Amino acid sequence: MKQLLSVFLIGITAFILGGCVNQSVTPQLDLDNTKVQPISFASPTPTLSASSAPLSSPTSGTAPVTNPETATVVTNKGSFVIELYPDETPTTVENFVQKANTNYYKGLTFHRVEDWVVQGGDPKGNGTGGGSMSTELSQRAFAIGSVGVARGQDIKISNDSQFFVCTKDCSWLTGQYTNFGMVTKGMDVVMKLEVGDTISSVSVE
Repeated sequence: MKQLLSVFLIGITAFILGGCVNQSVTPQLDLDNTKVQPISFASPTPTLSASSAPLSSPTSGTAPVTNPETATVVTNKGSFVIELYPDETPTTVENFVQKANTNYYKGLTFHRVEDWVVQGGDPKGNGTGGGSMSTELSQRAFAIGSVGVARGQDIKISNDSQFFVCTKDCSWLTGQYTNFGMVTKGMDVVMKLEVGDTISSVSVE
């Protein structure tokens, strides 16, 4: 009887200890099965689309104008003046200014002209060129003369060279595209622009 009791107690002890050991096991993260998906840039298809390349910082080189207020765009049809919004869209304005100061836009065309918008600044001239930068959204309304930045399907990423000017009320674009300026002079020139017209220069003051 004592022998059976001893065997029984030994069995109970082993069972309890085994249970404790099993409860202390910590699950291990299987790193081999943890995959990081690369960021991809979708092909541009939406309205005011532009190609998406890896994000780029404003071009280095000529020092940007401090707190720029206006940019004058000279075209083969005449010139127009853009009031810039550096306080609301600092990165976009800095990028635009640096491109202007390095003659990036010289010779580029307006590749898209519709009854409500004029778009240009594409180095390829067909809406697929240029790099990418972060979108700077605001609630400033897009109206006649508003100057915005083209982008692809990802609202967070905009093109770093293509810009557009609204020739009609474009309030439906508000909060969807970067609004970095307003044409204050020469809107009549903008209205005359056609596909293939060229930019002679962009100067900033």
